Amino acid sequence: MNILKPHISLNVSNIDASVAFYEKAFGVQATKRRPGYAKFDLSEPNLNLTMQEAPRTGINASHFGIQVASTEDVATATARFSQAGLATRTEENTACCYAVQDKVWVEDPDGNAWEVFVVKADSPLFQEHAPSVHEKAASESCCVPTLHGIKRGGGGCCP
Repeated sequence: MNILKPHISLNVSNIDASVAFYEKAFGVQATKRRPGYAKFDLSEPNLNLTMQEAPRTGINASHFGIQVASTEDVATATARFSQAGLATRTEENTACCYAVQDKVWVEDPDGNAWEVFVVKADSPLFQEHAPSVHEKAASESCCVPTLHGIKRGGGGCCP
């Protein structure tokens, strides 16, 4: 599997204040800005950091992920997770956080969502589907499916 970089998605109460903070902290401008959303695609440190505006719920980390180079890498991760007996959920050609992606999701024992994903293209849409899990608490955010029936408050996706 060709891993590109780790991904962290944060729920923030004020996107403008958070972007200003991270621009100062990293010394670079945000890579992508949309209403209620920002992305920092960093090389130093090698990190894909996204944030979406969401009400404070006490849960600030939306989810974690590993960005990979191809759909084949996502398939490799899916097979490895399945062989290990982990519950998975896959998404193909889904518009999420202004990007078209293929991805596979797993949850750790505490309900922390992890995705392995590839960004295939830019998208004009934040999401293409109605929210189905804990997205409603994050102003209709996208992309964090529940695997074990656990609905978590806050956040979205957003590579």
